[in-house]
Amino acid sequence: MLTGLPTTLRLVLAAFLWTKDPHNATPAPIRFQLRHEHAVVANGSRSLFSDVPPSFLGNHYEIPTKYIETHKPASAAAYSDARLYSMRHAQSPVLAWNSVQVEGPDVSKREALLQLAKMTSNSYVGDRGHKSWYPLDGWNSSTPFGWEPDADGFRGHVFVSDDNSTVVISVKGTSGPWIAGGEGPTKAKDKLNDNLLFSCCCARVGPTWSTVCGCYAGGDKCDQNCVEQALIDDSLFYPIGTNLYNDVAYMYPNANIWLTGHSLGGSLAALLGATFGVPVVAFETPGEKMAATRLHLPSPPSTHHITHVYHTGDPIPMGTCTGVTSTCAISGFALESKCHLGQRILYDTVTKRGWSVDVRQHGIQFILDKLLNEDWDTETGVEVPDVDVQTDCVDCFNWQYGDFK
Repeated sequence: MLTGLPTTLRLVLAAFLWTKDPHNATPAPIRFQLRHEHAVVANGSRSLFSDVPPSFLGNHYEIPTKYIETHKPASAAAYSDARLYSMRHAQSPVLAWNSVQVEGPDVSKREALLQLAKMTSNSYVGDRGHKSWYPLDGWNSSTPFGWEPDADGFRGHVFVSDDNSTVVISVKGTSGPWIAGGEGPTKAKDKLNDNLLFSCCCARVGPTWSTVCGCYAGGDKCDQNCVEQALIDDSLFYPIGTNLYNDVAYMYPNANIWLTGHSLGGSLAALLGATFGVPVVAFETPGEKMAATRLHLPSPPSTHHITHVYHTGDPIPMGTCTGVTSTCAISGFALESKCHLGQRILYDTVTKRGWSVDVRQHGIQFILDKLLNEDWDTETGVEVPDVDVQTDCVDCFNWQYGDFK
């Protein structure tokens, strides 16, 4: 449309229009506040939310952002049909994906990682002393999500930007004496989900272990159909998490949604991010790529909107906390997977800082205090390590999967 103008004027106008294109500009940081806690009714019939009282709204989280590309299915029905087809026929159907540009966290900035880590750390915090729970009227949620102080279900927090344009859902990770710095009422169900999602075969670590599902077929054999079915039980956290996302999207229909979490919570956030095509930053997570395959989640053209942040001194995301004598196994956890969806920011703390490999370096508070409290390389001004992608990663190579039952 500029062809009839003089060359000099065309160049000036083109430069002006380029800078006005929001996808070529650097967006302003977004400021968030904690807005809601979410909960499950005792009988598991519907979602409840609790508005955070004004007296608790003093903390703000300002996150640097950038535009990133994500891929969303053409419709929820098409996505569901593709999953069902894959489950029934063990084949991946052709699924149309829409490429969209969204404003997401700028993971090259330490401040973005620091603030999101603080958000997910807060999801471990218990009751704030208020009981103003309210139902989400008009939304049919057959398997609700959330938490209340004495409940054992999926829980976390909802942070909302000042203009309601962006929402961050944080998902609580495992409560345990050495994982989150303390046990809580969710520890039994957390462990069940850990041992189903991240073990090679129903937490069959050794002959003395009681498996969490009946899929072990003797020797090094595991029944594939059985282990896949175990992961889609409605009492488990992934299907509950899909309701979490849908309920929050119902509350904020025009908002851009992000997900964050630590450990189990981060892996669940990544699975939900792959499902809904939204930005994710996950901290110190066990590998969830195997679980995504077992759940038959359709593969988009790219999952680079999912970023995993972890360090080499933590054996859980590295997939080395394995074997009957490992700290994980002694504590009853079969965390055997190491392959992650999307991209990663790997802090090589063993080589660069001389850290030992110790499961006590897994907790989110440790990450806040020891990893994200300063730039990664203060001499060169590098805020965080470069983003890369895992290559040649294989989970459970010594197991055979098939129709053994």
